[in-house]
Amino acid sequence: MTDVGMMTWDAVGDRLKAGAAALLPIGAGAKEHGLHLPMNTDQLQAEWLAARIAEQSDVLVWPTLSYGHYPAFVNYAGSCSLSAETFERVVRELVEGLLGFGARAALVLDTGVSTLRPVAQALVPLEAHGAHHLKVHDGPRYRAAMQRLGEQAYGSHADEFETARMLAMAPEHVDMARAEASPADATFVFHEGPMAPHDPNAPNYSRSGSFGDPTLATREKGEVLLKAMVEDVLEMVAQTLGEQPGQ
Repeated sequence: MTDVGMMTWDAVGDRLKAGAAALLPIGAGAKEHGLHLPMNTDQLQAEWLAARIAEQSDVLVWPTLSYGHYPAFVNYAGSCSLSAETFERVVRELVEGLLGFGARAALVLDTGVSTLRPVAQALVPLEAHGAHHLKVHDGPRYRAAMQRLGEQAYGSHADEFETARMLAMAPEHVDMARAEASPADATFVFHEGPMAPHDPNAPNYSRSGSFGDPTLATREKGEVLLKAMVEDVLEMVAQTLGEQPGQ
């Protein structure tokens, strides 16, 4: 058992005393992902990745932090965002608690983009005590796979790559009939500030909420991307914990 939500507190304590690390996944549970993906797409990805890590490493997985700093999406109904300051404080206090329980390391699995900076800032004072930031999109294998497979002119959200990953890990939650390239202008450049679903004259107009071309996604691409991402993340974890991948 690796999911602390299904364990008793004394069993959690015993595992930590025996040397298990703590893993905190971060993935939005209420953030728009276009017309073809569910609001909890990030949470699904975070929990899928956390399960892969737990299969290969000595970690205990804490419940996903499903609210965070997502300011680009607040104009889309239901999309929740905390201020950067609030989110940073939440992350720091949670990780302080995990380390305080005796975890030999606290691994923060970060599936976001706008979350990267506040998570990094939250962990700075805790790095010497065993806090580590796992950035799932930064690994060399994943970056190489994106370059090799990508066909879209631009993208970063509910796009070709994210949709492909979801087709591979949770196809039942993807409605490709509603996927659309957005914004339609292939020369689009994202501007600072939130995206806009209703005003075609807004600098970040996206009717669907996608930023990229999800229509180019396939399950086959997703399987390659996920394999690369998992290998990268497992290597990050192994290096952090001083283990061999799969140990």
